[in-house]
Amino acid sequence: MDNFRLYTPTEVIFGRDVENQTGETAKKYGNKALLVFGKGSVIKSGLLDRVEKSLSDAGVEYKEFGGAKPNPTVAHARDGVKDAISFGADLIIGIGGGSAIDTAKAIAHGVANPEYDIWDIWTKKVPLDKSIPVGAVLTIAAAGSEMSDSAVLTNEEVGKKAGINTDFNRCRFAIVNPALAMTLPKDQIAAGVTDIMMHTMERYFIPGKFCDMTDEIAEGLLRTVIKNGKSVVKDPENYEAMSEIFWASSLSHNNLTECGRGKDFSVHKLGHALSAKYDVTHGKSLSAVWGSWARELYKEAIPRFARYARNVWNVKESNDEKASLLGIEKTEEFFKSIGMPTSIRELGIEPAEKDLMALSLDATMQGTLKLSRIRPLDTTDVHRIYKNAMG
Repeated sequence: MDNFRLYTPTEVIFGRDVENQTGETAKKYGNKALLVFGKGSVIKSGLLDRVEKSLSDAGVEYKEFGGAKPNPTVAHARDGVKDAISFGADLIIGIGGGSAIDTAKAIAHGVANPEYDIWDIWTKKVPLDKSIPVGAVLTIAAAGSEMSDSAVLTNEEVGKKAGINTDFNRCRFAIVNPALAMTLPKDQIAAGVTDIMMHTMERYFIPGKFCDMTDEIAEGLLRTVIKNGKSVVKDPENYEAMSEIFWASSLSHNNLTECGRGKDFSVHKLGHALSAKYDVTHGKSLSAVWGSWARELYKEAIPRFARYARNVWNVKESNDEKASLLGIEKTEEFFKSIGMPTSIRELGIEPAEKDLMALSLDATMQGTLKLSRIRPLDTTDVHRIYKNAMG
């Protein structure tokens, strides 16, 4: 087991109607809050009104900042920085899913560092030494941004999607009411379920590390998501199943399932290149390429893939390589069962050969970065994964 550091400082308020506690919780961290949300679902549902009433009752001033996109953009975050500074915000609250929360994180960093452009922070051209507090009111289980140290933005000007990891991305609090997701489209719920699984699997398939406790946590989390993921896609009003999905979402991306093993977000880099160029849903971009990625690499990590097949999917095959392949097949079958794509064509796009090469260069930062801790993947390897993922 490798040395590790686990830092999960987020105060989680979990359960029915907890959005009414936003004000008393937020008051611990600031007095003037910029509220970051998407295109209006939080308004239509009445959630924004409830949050704002709670803030007013607690004596916290607020200003609205809507318009967060499914793939959050640096341009929108820049506008948020201007609004937050003009308002004098000392707290940023993301209301929604990962898009709103990641936008809130970016705005917080921009407010604390007005002399820097956000994209320069994101691409590490300038240091991030300070930020202001961020809170979250979660409406979908997916990105896990409410407890993670990561945030992702898309720069539409250059067609790039990138993430940063920093302790400054840790939300000070997360208001988590699973009932808020019951009115979401099933397709969106399924994409969230997929993202949760990916966050766990991106940490799981790293060979050569003995981390039995961490593995047990990861495997239990995956079994829980598989069981309850089917339930919430079939019946979004199943509160108990939705609660399991929401809690798994937070735990899947707060670094708990990487303790002693680390992480390898190579599938995310493949998906980020796809979603940046074609604006496809994040979870769908991941399921579309995962099977091709797994078949490219499983032979270098057969014990890991075989354990996954047996402990997560209850595969009985005694031969490790055959078990590994069965585990990959069962994962893809699950994605299909909840309506997720398992090929690039199923995303409704048809990249030509030159487009696949462009995606490969984007994923590997123009050939300067090799992906994966199983076996280093160069641009040629990544191109083969994309090609095999076409279906």
